[in-house]
Amino acid sequence: MKRWELLDQAVMPDGRPLVLSQSGAEFLIRAGGQNLMESVRHGTEEALARLGCERARKLRAPVVLIGGLGMGYTLRATLDILPPSATVVVSELMPAVVTWNRGPLADLAGRPTEDPRVQIVVGDVQAHIARSAAAFDTLLLDVDNGPGAMARDPNVGLYGPRGLASAKRALKQGGTYALWSAGPDKFFVDRLHAAGFTAAAHDVQVTPGRGKRAHTIFIGQLG
Repeated sequence: MKRWELLDQAVMPDGRPLVLSQSGAEFLIRAGGQNLMESVRHGTEEALARLGCERARKLRAPVVLIGGLGMGYTLRATLDILPPSATVVVSELMPAVVTWNRGPLADLAGRPTEDPRVQIVVGDVQAHIARSAAAFDTLLLDVDNGPGAMARDPNVGLYGPRGLASAKRALKQGGTYALWSAGPDKFFVDRLHAAGFTAAAHDVQVTPGRGKRAHTIFIGQLG
């Protein structure tokens, strides 16, 4: 059995503990006792960037908003895909997660927060989206376990009709809404369609070639 060393912890707005632990070269972030992120499995977070930035990568100076810094893997994949003239804004609710990515987690994804294209904003991504109008070419959202099993109940505002309408307003013409989910949600594609997106769900294996466990990437396109 692995022995996990507590590195740091913080308190989330809803009162639950957010804990960073380490076992050898592996790192784990838990919220209220629930596993949120593991450093050994991050392929689906990278798939979020790959699928979500398919259009933005072809633009001269794309602007991308990432909701949720995590362990930096989505940010790193986004930076690797986009051109040097891109701007990547990361909205992260927890200041501790930003600190961890600049400290013990920094080398996991090659120190992506140090890239000059990156702007980090500490705050609620819902509020960031709501105050934005035609500002982004892509929204990459990975803030909890997705629309079917939310780790943070207030995030329901991201997935309902009002949240999707807000996301649509924040996107430029031809923009992309991309959402990471721990599993499928048979209603969410319909919700994206109802909000005016062309939508699809992509199942991505957690460990390619090993088992059937998959996460889901929802993609909504405008125009």
